Amino acid sequence: MPAMYTRHLPLPQKSFFLFGPRGTGKTTWLKQQLPRARWFDLLRADEYLPLLRDPARFRKSVEALPAGCWVVVDEVQKLPRLLDEVQVLISAHPGRHRFALSGSSARKLKRLDANLLAGRVIRRQFFPLTAAEAGFKMAPERLLRYGCLPDVVTQPEHAVDILEAYVSTYLREEIQQEALARNLDSFARFLEIAAIMNGQMVNTTGIARDAAVARPTVQRFFETLIDTLVGVWVRPWQPRLKVREAAHPKFYFFDPGVVRALTGRVRDPLAPEERGALLETLVLHELRSCMSIANTGGEIRYWRTPAGVEVDFVWTRGRRTFGFEVKSGSTWRSQQSKALKELVAAGSLQRAYGIYLGRDILRDGPVEILPLAEFQRKLSAGKILVA
Repeated sequence: MPAMYTRHLPLPQKSFFLFGPRGTGKTTWLKQQLPRARWFDLLRADEYLPLLRDPARFRKSVEALPAGCWVVVDEVQKLPRLLDEVQVLISAHPGRHRFALSGSSARKLKRLDANLLAGRVIRRQFFPLTAAEAGFKMAPERLLRYGCLPDVVTQPEHAVDILEAYVSTYLREEIQQEALARNLDSFARFLEIAAIMNGQMVNTTGIARDAAVARPTVQRFFETLIDTLVGVWVRPWQPRLKVREAAHPKFYFFDPGVVRALTGRVRDPLAPEERGALLETLVLHELRSCMSIANTGGEIRYWRTPAGVEVDFVWTRGRRTFGFEVKSGSTWRSQQSKALKELVAAGSLQRAYGIYLGRDILRDGPVEILPLAEFQRKLSAGKILVA
């Protein structure tokens, strides 16, 4: 029987959206947290079809529940009209019921200008397992090679099959349908190219040429990946020092194992040229997960000059700005701290961290240099980001 892990996201005390990619464990977590909730599973035809014909049926069902009940709507993007019914219920009966509204895509909600219940429902994000949730048992090499999807972690002997199935049955079919159903070959080529360029600045013109599609089509494809939560833009941070700074965003997939499956490498050992971007993807996953679990707020950006001086990630919130440089080597060279030290000296960063695959905790001036496992431990303990 696969091992089970305790997820660290605390249950909000008021109604909330829970968004996250398919396969990250949202439904399992909701069932564990809310075992007595009234459940509406929109993936089930016997739930979906009656509500599609008569959305008011939802309101009538909820109004019949006793006060204090939680109501879960799973995959709410399949029937956005239910959000109007949720608003009516919240307005007509304040505090009587609380709603957990989960989804793996914001695309349909945006496209239909759905009611997102601003001011009435808070938002939380869900991610693959963090190192802390997996009990710090996953070796860095395995995390880079196979990623952190719960099924991959709990069934390591089936990791390759799970990732290949995830890519073929979800990314290449369900997301294709949301992107451009009449042009599946183009989207498949785009997916592979986007995975190869994971962690790089995006040049839509070059990708359009390589994928043999129009530039607006590439932009729409990227929007689809963002809206279905399998990718994220990391936009440039521009502290406006006396240098030119990058203006183009980087794109990252949400999980290293998914990246490798998309590029057709998941059955192969890690290649040297993969390691840097995969480690950045993993660190970004840990940072974004921490921001959700600890509810820190803030944004993740990156900093780069035309000369190639770069800081991989910069977390900003108000006047707090922390920098993170990620290196896939087992040793740390002082030159790798240079950009961080300059930004600290200029007063642009309050904290600076180096993250690498070595074993020793080091200090290079203002830069705290941590092995990946130590970074993961300190991050989960609340000793890096500030809530």
